[in-house]
Amino acid sequence: MRRGLVTALRGLSLTLEPGSVTALMGRNGAGKSTLLGALSGQLQPTGGRVTVSGLVPHETPPRELVRRVGMVPQDAGVLLYADSVAAECRSADRDFGVPVGTTAALLATIGGPIDTGTHPRDLSEGQRLSLALAIILAGEPGLLLLDEPTRGLDYQAKSRLVRLLRDLASRGHTVLMATHDVEMAAEVSDRVVILAEGDVVADGRTHDVLAGSPAFAPQVAKIVHPLPFLTVAEVEAALEAAS
Repeated sequence: MRRGLVTALRGLSLTLEPGSVTALMGRNGAGKSTLLGALSGQLQPTGGRVTVSGLVPHETPPRELVRRVGMVPQDAGVLLYADSVAAECRSADRDFGVPVGTTAALLATIGGPIDTGTHPRDLSEGQRLSLALAIILAGEPGLLLLDEPTRGLDYQAKSRLVRLLRDLASRGHTVLMATHDVEMAAEVSDRVVILAEGDVVADGRTHDVLAGSPAFAPQVAKIVHPLPFLTVAEVEAALEAAS
């Protein structure tokens, strides 16, 4: 798949299973955002084929596609256009035909207390992400695409996001998260795919891929190597089991 004169994706074959959280990793320019763009219908493949639940994203009417695919870009603010948080939530409820208050309830779960009278441009980066996520999730898309979702998030917001993604996967949703945050990938994903120059160079269980990668191993894995732990929670559980 080409973007201008650059071949952004080449020879890539990837299938995402329902109920999974996949971390898509790789250096800048590896093709992560291009893949998300193809899956969300924003980009038309110049070769090969992309399908989501049997639909070809770029050929599917937007009103139908948003029920299947939800995309939160790096700049979540591009999804926000109303003059208050409350207006954004009401608009999402109307657009998706869900009960009044659905999006606001999602926002409270994801982002914690936020003044709904605030203009979206006056929110913090983490709050804008929370609002954009709530809007997208109001449509209950089967596939959720996230492009660097932890950028600007504090520890509490990251913890809420981890719980949210785990809950979505447990209910059969599919999550594909492009990220440089190896700690987040270790915490929430069950599969890691690493791209380099538009092709898959590693694909497997999170423990297998991250523990064996000098470039992408989280700090915990580096500290306790060669023990097979990626997160603090895993180390704590092992110590409790041994005591």
